[in-house]
Amino acid sequence: MFPAKTRFLWLGLFVIVLLIGTPFVLAQAGTPISISETAQLAKLEQQVADAKGSADNAWMLTSSALVLMMTGPGLALFYGGLVRKKNVLSTMMQSFAMMAIVTVLWALFGYSLSFGSGGSFVGHLHHVFLRGVGTQPDVDYAATIPQQTFMIYQLMFAIITPALITGAFAERMKFSAMALFMVLWSVLVYDPMAHMVWGKGGLLNAALGGRFPTLDFAGGTVVHITSGVSALVCALYLGHRVGYPKEPMPPHSVVLSFIGACLLWVGWFGFNAGSALASSSLATSAFVATHFAAAAAVLGWGGAEWLRNGKPSALGAISGAVAGLVAITPAAGFVGPMPALAIGLIAGVACYHMVATVKIWFGYDDSLDAFGVHGAGGTLGALLTGVFASSAINPIFKNAQGNPLPSGLLEGNAHQLTNQLVGIGVAWALAIAGTLVALKIVDATIGLRVEEEQEIQGLDLSLHGEEGYQWDVPTYDAAGD
Repeated sequence: MFPAKTRFLWLGLFVIVLLIGTPFVLAQAGTPISISETAQLAKLEQQVADAKGSADNAWMLTSSALVLMMTGPGLALFYGGLVRKKNVLSTMMQSFAMMAIVTVLWALFGYSLSFGSGGSFVGHLHHVFLRGVGTQPDVDYAATIPQQTFMIYQLMFAIITPALITGAFAERMKFSAMALFMVLWSVLVYDPMAHMVWGKGGLLNAALGGRFPTLDFAGGTVVHITSGVSALVCALYLGHRVGYPKEPMPPHSVVLSFIGACLLWVGWFGFNAGSALASSSLATSAFVATHFAAAAAVLGWGGAEWLRNGKPSALGAISGAVAGLVAITPAAGFVGPMPALAIGLIAGVACYHMVATVKIWFGYDDSLDAFGVHGAGGTLGALLTGVFASSAINPIFKNAQGNPLPSGLLEGNAHQLTNQLVGIGVAWALAIAGTLVALKIVDATIGLRVEEEQEIQGLDLSLHGEEGYQWDVPTYDAAGD
């Protein structure tokens, strides 16, 4: 036996070990951690959430800038180079004016009509004058970015859409008429269509329980079908330019259009990949699909033109790129790279024949082929989205247990084609009706077309009192020196 003193010493050591080791053992067994440790974990989780929010916000602000760049300088240069040199400034001015006019409308009531919660066809006026649109997210739309960021991003779509229409009536509409028409068109066509497809409670909203869930990731129906069909209505209503089609009216600078098309291609990454509303893997997928479709469409349009005319043109190449970008817009967030190539190739060939064949058959003067590219390309893209959409890319449809459901026809969801056709039909009908009403109002109040003398002189001088180019003509003395 140990002496009493030794026994007490060992007993003391045992108690000390027990006191020290028990909390560690219990913690390992799942005992709740201390209050300080809980606070540290909560702080770490908040820092992770803040970092993600900052990354998403940075990407969305960058995307907003890219989409604005699509209008000016992208579309302004693209359209400006396609007209005759006497109309280059007036054409570019129309795109630039949209950047100012639509912004003011959007701040006053456009955002509220488009994205305010409301009925099936248009939003309520909860956000007039941007009331309640601040730095907190609207979780129904984008949970990690301020609502103000979401608002300014969507504004850039509202700017470029009416600007696309100007290509149809280039070189013959009064500037004042254009401005009033675009105000009316934005209210009658764009805002309701944006709400139906993307707004809370919208008839066609696929993410928030619309009656006919139409897949439109970045604006095939909202942007391209509405603008393209409206462009055709404008072209038919205004009639031909003076001298069309007997007089040749070639682009005055394909170089300007080439630069504009390249800017559009780059800006379109903000248009499509930005529509993921986060710096996520879905944004990457949409980015890849966008690029692949544009490249395939260049080959489709260029190849069709080469076979028909014996030569591929630069104008054909850039037109093909835009056609592919248009067609992939509704599908960008729903399809993988290979379907994107197919959509682009089909769109390139189809849009070429709309411009080179169908327009000639019917004889309408769609000056810069806004309908042939945007109307036809947007319609084709919206339909093909219903064919190729994949739940593996974007599981937008789910059952009651949260499991993904098939998205497109090739996955077994044939009914989605019906929904896509409904969305296409609504976009066509709204664009035709709204455009006719707006044109009638403008025509009855201030008139639409410039005088024939003004059109012959050119809209740069007759409407704006300036010229796009000042040519320095050398002077010679009597001896010819």
